[in-house]
Amino acid sequence: MSPSYPSPYPPKTTCRYEFQGRGKERVQIVFQDFNLYHPMPNDPKDCENADSLDAFVHIDGRMEKIESFCGAVLPKPVMSNGPRLMLEFQSQLASRYSRGFKATYSFTENFGINTGTQLPDYPCAFVFNSNESRNGYFHSPNYPGFYPRDTECHYFFHGNIKEKVHLHFHFFDVEGVLPVITYGGCYWVYIS
Repeated sequence: MSPSYPSPYPPKTTCRYEFQGRGKERVQIVFQDFNLYHPMPNDPKDCENADSLDAFVHIDGRMEKIESFCGAVLPKPVMSNGPRLMLEFQSQLASRYSRGFKATYSFTENFGINTGTQLPDYPCAFVFNSNESRNGYFHSPNYPGFYPRDTECHYFFHGNIKEKVHLHFHFFDVEGVLPVITYGGCYWVYIS
């Protein structure tokens, strides 16, 4: 939580929160309350001149910012791409009405996916077997938050003879969606 929460936090403050998991663990942050000072309340996406909370993950040997949060909109859950995650809170001006933030953290190996059976020999793979359940749901890692960077997840559906697998997507939102095509015709984000 931010300094002095739920009372207003002090101006000109920087706090770092570092999380270090073990092995295959990922760090998941779930926000319960979020209220930071923002001079332009109609534009909470622009965090440059506002009090903010930045999320960083470890990519290619360095910490890289993946998201900035500001204003009073409750952020969706955040998940690291590996065992490390850092949050950095910065207040510039503050306000006597800004409570700050409160969040919970957890170290998880299941990517926030609690359905199916996780396969231990894969970084992210789940099996759904009709002998265990004839219907159900599944989702991307960290849903409803953004899925972690550099994460490939596999879902295997096994039915009995004469059974068919029918998938219905209630919500589908991936990066680029059209789909995003990079050099050589390779897709960045896709379902196959």
